[in-house]
Amino acid sequence: MAPPASRARREAVADALHSASIHLLRAIRAVDPDTGLGPARLSALSVLVFGGPHRLTRLADLEQVRPPTMTKVVTGLEAAGLARRRADPDDARAIQVEATARGRSLLLEGRRKRVARLAGGLAHLSPGDLDVLAHAAAVMERVAGRL
Repeated sequence: MAPPASRARREAVADALHSASIHLLRAIRAVDPDTGLGPARLSALSVLVFGGPHRLTRLADLEQVRPPTMTKVVTGLEAAGLARRRADPDDARAIQVEATARGRSLLLEGRRKRVARLAGGLAHLSPGDLDVLAHAAAVMERVAGRL
């Protein structure tokens, strides 16, 4: 087993990953306006589609906003028919928010467009470079699970 990398090396890699991640996400989110949703609604809908129903307070925590802000976001999603509130099955006093079939469809189409844009950017890479990125993606998922 190799010795752990130095703190300076870990920080340099973390800085490079941070920058690359931001640039990559900025480039692929160029297709997001096609959804008709702003970033806050799109992000909250993504949490509901990929993470399942959540209480409004939990959704606010995940999105790092205050509950009144999330209430406005959810109200907008409801008005568009993309999400709905329902009684929490574990606590009748609480409310959960879930994506509707329409919300799921819209989000998945948006994701398809993002992935297609990214795949287009990968088209010029060699099979070896694609292998490196596939491995890096797996490693990044492991790291994300530890944060």
